Amino acid sequence: MIGVDRGRLAPVAEVSVGGWIADRLGTFGGSVGSVAPRGFEAYARVLHPVSDGDRSNVRWAEVCASTGRRPHALMQWHAIAGVVETRTETRTGTRTTRTMLWPGDAPWVGNLDGDTLVPLCQVLAQHARQDEECFFALWEGYGWVHGSPAIAVLGSTDLIPPAFPPEVIDGPRLQHPGRDYILFSGPLMAALEMGDRTVDWFSPQSPNLFWPASRAWCVVTEIDFDSTIVAGSSELIAAVLAEPALEAWPVEQDDSLAHDGDTLNT
Repeated sequence: MIGVDRGRLAPVAEVSVGGWIADRLGTFGGSVGSVAPRGFEAYARVLHPVSDGDRSNVRWAEVCASTGRRPHALMQWHAIAGVVETRTETRTGTRTTRTMLWPGDAPWVGNLDGDTLVPLCQVLAQHARQDEECFFALWEGYGWVHGSPAIAVLGSTDLIPPAFPPEVIDGPRLQHPGRDYILFSGPLMAALEMGDRTVDWFSPQSPNLFWPASRAWCVVTEIDFDSTIVAGSSELIAAVLAEPALEAWPVEQDDSLAHDGDTLNT
């Protein structure tokens, strides 16, 4: 069970408190402004770290140095890692073989690891009122949210219970184009409390969206993106870009983070 049991995160029934975001989203798709609310002064893209062959976290810029690609704000993982898909026709159908120049792992998609989320929250704390209430949106589609049979542990027949009580599982949803979320509230650092604690091997899930009551900024980890968008004041975004623990790039609300958005590493 997540931090809601420890009094950190509290379910929010009045999901209308997050209605302002959908009103400021562009057409559902791969642009910055399709997942992060438009109208902020500035935006930053925080890249999710990757692991090398020794299981140590490295930056995308290091991957580029290894594969001969060019690092830039809109780089796409498949392009800098040198992912190549080869399709071969066989008697039983089409066989797809996938190779990659980069010898390590790919970044997490839809989840910001704790080593990155902590320094990000520390920067955000400098741009929010002390003890200001924050709101955290969790995509409803994760299997661990609903328990068995939506999720299972390999080799075990034990049933996994839902992560939340029935009134939360069956409660109202914050609705965005193509995405529905369960909404919680709590202090800023409760962002670290989100995630499944019932399965030892499961890494905690970061909020998919969170923002303070003042709406001074908004952080979005779209479930299909391998980077997180921070929207806020120019001062905040400058601080995010300057934080040495983050690999971040400035972006604009109309920039494309779609699969074909990297036009420099094609």
